Amino acid sequence: MPRLSEVIAALDALWPPERAEGWDAVGTVCGDPDAEVRRVLFAVDPVQDIVDEAVTLGADLVVTHHPLYLRGTTTVAAGHFKGRVVHTLIKHDIALHVAHTNADTADPGVSDALAGALDVRVLRPLVPDSSDPAGRRGLGRVCEVEPPMTLGAFAARAAARLPATSQGIRVAGDPDALVKTVAVSGGSGDSLFDAVRASGADAFLTADLRHHPVSEATQRSALGLVDAAHWATEWPWCEQAAAQLDETSDRHGWDLRVHVSKTVTDPWSAHHTSPSIDGAPN
Repeated sequence: MPRLSEVIAALDALWPPERAEGWDAVGTVCGDPDAEVRRVLFAVDPVQDIVDEAVTLGADLVVTHHPLYLRGTTTVAAGHFKGRVVHTLIKHDIALHVAHTNADTADPGVSDALAGALDVRVLRPLVPDSSDPAGRRGLGRVCEVEPPMTLGAFAARAAARLPATSQGIRVAGDPDALVKTVAVSGGSGDSLFDAVRASGADAFLTADLRHHPVSEATQRSALGLVDAAHWATEWPWCEQAAAQLDETSDRHGWDLRVHVSKTVTDPWSAHHTSPSIDGAPN
């Protein structure tokens, strides 16, 4: 069985920590470098439900996309919900490793997994990484929709293919507009509108779209917008990442047992449709 330090080295080769944004907090949060690793669990969020699942599973390592301590801390006391996560991990000899923005821009990265889930063909990065001479790394992806379909049909595909959440899928734009190319970006993407417009994409699928950026975007052009839940747009990466670690394990003869959590950690728990969306407010 490999030691944690060996597995972490393999993960850092897939998602080099130096490629993370300066504000990010990636890498190993806790864990003994000399501990043996047999089982690994991938998930989006380092929350208590995931840690409890890791304990039940008998995992030695949890790999999450989102950081536990993005803004730092002065305490890991178990009286705080994040401290309780750390205490549970250490008590059960489970390590935690984070690959966040370094996984977003990787090749393949978070948006490649999202494109795969949507069954669209990746053409190029939306925001290329200037340090990649091959032009494959970067934030988001511009994709071909084949055969072309209406914005409404594409949104329905997203609803059917992405993990179900209470939010579902929201659409801004003409549902009958034809979509031949789509830009996708896992996670919050409303800072990317300039890049999306410059790409010439007919539609943009991402998460956490806010009122003012969406209002302005729809006034500026006919760009169709598809807004999914943040967790749902990033969960496909867990399956992609698990497959990458599986391949590494096979190559090294590690015989790791790699799992993907299907626990829904999207924080929204219910959705109620308004009685009417036509005409004046009720």
